[in-house]
Amino acid sequence: MIVLGIDPGTAALGYGLVERTGADLRAVDHGCLVTSPDEGLPERLLRIHRLVADLIVLHRPALVGVERLFFSRNAQTAFGVGQARGVVLLACAEAGAVVREATPNEVKVAVTGYGAADKEQVQRMVKVVLGMTELPTPDDAADALAVAICVANRERVGEQLGAAVLDRAAAAPMVRGETAYDRAVREAVARERAAGRS
Repeated sequence: MIVLGIDPGTAALGYGLVERTGADLRAVDHGCLVTSPDEGLPERLLRIHRLVADLIVLHRPALVGVERLFFSRNAQTAFGVGQARGVVLLACAEAGAVVREATPNEVKVAVTGYGAADKEQVQRMVKVVLGMTELPTPDDAADALAVAICVANRERVGEQLGAAVLDRAAAAPMVRGETAYDRAVREAVARERAAGRS
């Protein structure tokens, strides 16, 4: 199974592809698209769209993992990441690619075991996990490989992973309908009412 990981951004977008065979992972490709601030935003977003679309056509990934913006102190950075994420998700939807999302903390925990790991720790663990001879560079490409590792390891064959309930902006839609919990609450309330009448 090939997994494409994306670390979105308008200035620099990291990508990384890994192949999972059983429990083994190996690096297939990685890199970083750097756009110039001299280019207009529409042109930068178009370049991002073309890159992701080309990667999907070239490698035909079973899954595309996209890092989800969880929190940012810098609103300008958050807007840029959000715009790049939107273009990435559009390219995936156009290609019919299956998308999985992960927060930066989820990715760090999956790769290093520590949610506050720094960039260097992530790079070192990506190198170890994928059996690479050198540290993956630049940081954005290493982060994208980490996203791919996270998504590849948590996906189970034939299992459809949904979005977190609180994540209204996730790429995977929430499943609607009554859950077992909802049914249990409804039945308990009905029993309470029936007991109150007698």
